[in-house]
Amino acid sequence: MKSVQTGTVGTVDVIDVERPVPGPGDALMRVRACGICGTDVAFLHMGGMPQGPGGQTAPIPLGHEPAGEIVEVGAEVTGLKAGDRVVVNPQGAPSGIIGCGGALGGMSEYLIIENAVVGKSVAVIPDSVPFDVAALNEPMAVARHCVNRSEARATDKVVVFGAGPIGLGATIWLKLRGVEHVTVADVIPEPLETALAVGADAVIDSSREDVTARLAELHGQGANALGQPRPDTDIYIDAAGVAIVANTALRSAKWGAKLVVVAAHKKPEPIDLGAMLRSEMTIVASQGYPTEIFEVTEEIAQHQELFARLISHRVPFSDVERAFELTLTPGAAEKVVVTFDEQP
Repeated sequence: MKSVQTGTVGTVDVIDVERPVPGPGDALMRVRACGICGTDVAFLHMGGMPQGPGGQTAPIPLGHEPAGEIVEVGAEVTGLKAGDRVVVNPQGAPSGIIGCGGALGGMSEYLIIENAVVGKSVAVIPDSVPFDVAALNEPMAVARHCVNRSEARATDKVVVFGAGPIGLGATIWLKLRGVEHVTVADVIPEPLETALAVGADAVIDSSREDVTARLAELHGQGANALGQPRPDTDIYIDAAGVAIVANTALRSAKWGAKLVVVAAHKKPEPIDLGAMLRSEMTIVASQGYPTEIFEVTEEIAQHQELFARLISHRVPFSDVERAFELTLTPGAAEKVVVTFDEQP
């Protein structure tokens, strides 16, 4: 079968590997769609996974956002049968995180689901859910954990920085949670249009607008701990991963506001702790999906038309190199999903 792994810096290699054979407790999935994530792009920039103190890299299988159908189950597997449509938990594989340094990658024609336990390593999805939408399950679990960490209430006013898949996913979950007002900020106009399409109440083009002033217009006027005027924004979500976002939140925050950081900041960056003191701001980190990986599955099925709007490009596996080129080009794509409809 064909499988994708990291190549030289900035490239992928499509290699031939043996089609896996499931053991008694495993299931074999035919991959029908797999999303490309910013983590995949990070591995491409490094040329693989760093190994040891010397900084050398080794190639790794890619893809941790697969959806597909079961073609074979081991004798000890219960709750699964051939023909079931499924999504997987990339962190549930004993051989390591799928597509993130583990032995397996979801950007392959077939994927072994090790220790296939429904609700733990795999979940069945309704036949009505397209595979490309189902492939959003993993990133939407990341976005859901972020919203859960925010503890947003219906009366809260929230701003999401970054209109990528995680920021837009958080926007969807916030609105489905009943949050009163959600604003999305980004420097690229096209994703802001998508933000409005998936339910954002307002958007801010932060490349040309004063974010703090616009938030005051949208959310009203509050004050920090010193009584200085600040936007009445309750929660700031950093889904962008740049220092200016964190510092904008710190300097704009009213007394008792919260900052939730879900984006990966690639290097240490200075932040204004004095501004944090003036607002008594709470900073919360959000990593992965400790419980959310299958918490989101049913709701994605219920609101599949909404989540489908997040996909900007569907690229066949036969053209997978182009799919990764799109994700490596800033501003070229919002969410790329590779489809496997042509496989035998």
